[in-house]
Amino acid sequence: MYDAIYARQSIDKKDSISIESQISMCEHETRGNTFKTYTDKGYSGKNLDRPDFERLTEDIKNGLVKKVIVYKLDRISRSILDFSSLMLFFEKYDVEFVSTTEKFDTSTPVGRAMLNICIVFAQLERETIQQRVFDAYHSRNKQGFFMGGRIPYGFRIGSTVLNGKKTSKYVAHELECSQIKLMYSMYVDSNYSLSDVRQYLMDNDMQPIDGRAWCASRISEVLSNPAYVKSDLAVYEFFKSQGATIINDASEFDGRGFYIYNDPAAKSGKRKRHNLASATIVLAQHEGIVSSEDWIKCRLRCLSNRRSTKTCKGKSSWLVGKTKCVSCGYAIVMRKSKSKWGRYCICSTKEATKTCKGLGGTVYTTVVEEYIFNAIKDKLSEFKTLSDYEKKGENPKIRDNDLKIIKIDNEINDLLTKVAGANAILMDYINNKVSELDVKRKDIQQENISIQQAIKGDKLNSVYNHVQSWDKTSFEDKTSVVDILIKVIHIGNGEIVITWNV
Repeated sequence: MYDAIYARQSIDKKDSISIESQISMCEHETRGNTFKTYTDKGYSGKNLDRPDFERLTEDIKNGLVKKVIVYKLDRISRSILDFSSLMLFFEKYDVEFVSTTEKFDTSTPVGRAMLNICIVFAQLERETIQQRVFDAYHSRNKQGFFMGGRIPYGFRIGSTVLNGKKTSKYVAHELECSQIKLMYSMYVDSNYSLSDVRQYLMDNDMQPIDGRAWCASRISEVLSNPAYVKSDLAVYEFFKSQGATIINDASEFDGRGFYIYNDPAAKSGKRKRHNLASATIVLAQHEGIVSSEDWIKCRLRCLSNRRSTKTCKGKSSWLVGKTKCVSCGYAIVMRKSKSKWGRYCICSTKEATKTCKGLGGTVYTTVVEEYIFNAIKDKLSEFKTLSDYEKKGENPKIRDNDLKIIKIDNEINDLLTKVAGANAILMDYINNKVSELDVKRKDIQQENISIQQAIKGDKLNSVYNHVQSWDKTSFEDKTSVVDILIKVIHIGNGEIVITWNV
């Protein structure tokens, strides 16, 4: 067995001690015994994921190490949780731990106690550094410094000086900004939709320079982004009404654009850009390119679109929302035509970007609806019997069973509280009684499952009734039938593939 000297250095700094110096300081503690060195350079002490440290732990498990020596305890770990685990690990394999500079030796009770105290302060130091970095970040972004992040379309990054310090800022790209101004000038007119704006850009060969295709969601993002608006009192009042945190005073709103920072602790989501309540708004160093009047109108229209799409499905077909393209997997949309069929299906990707080969030919909506309707009738015929149980509010039997389960749980808990002072005879009684109650509990749960399955059968019975009178069934009920029975419909290359929910 031998002594192990472990040294770690995260980065080379003038005030940091090198690995070589650490080893030299530790050699004295070996007292002339055989030793082996383990070194990790460029690794932080915040966790134990280090290659040579892992090699050291393997050697300890193999019984090769009798003592671990370090220059300073934070060389091995800065986390009290990790360090506590290490102490237990060393104790398990009868390995001593010595910190050269702090004179800690885990072979003594005092050494172990002092070691734990010092590791607390080592972790406190690390967390204090993290807090300083966090505070410095927020202090700089409140002053208007560029703090990184995705660059909005229409801008590039350029250099500038703010408060005597070098930083970056957005620099307008002339061609991209002309596209953005066109979008705003069109969408501020209520006669144009997002699809109209996208179609105009495509028809006039105004493709995005970054290669990403125009789509309604991307245009909506551009029309909602505060980076483009010229700051003035109207914008200030708008941000205030939306619940945003505004760093600058209204008097500073002089035509510049903005940086927007979302609170990392706030609930995130794909549409967090629409929610300004958890956002911090800071004046940036670039000039805005859109008037406040146009920007506010466009943003409010985008918000209105978002709310309406949550509650409404298109009425072009009762299949909307269920159909997907076989080739690319994206949604199929229904469009009107002047043919005798009236409507046809088209892949949304093919329509927007031409990057999908589409459905492999013309597919008429009426033909697909007829096929799906017949498939639904065939699917329902698989169910020989449908429950005639009629659900009327909350099922009383399930409610009674739930009360019985609660009572059983209370009985089991009362029995378990008596375990601590129980003798052998009482323990035997408690075990038998708990087992008996547990069986009773499972029987009641199974009964609830059976009742719920009957309710599900009732839902199918309702579906069956709608299908029997399909021509008289409302559009909303037809979409409900499809939602209940069908998960997704893939269309293309002459095939229609249905994935069922039942």
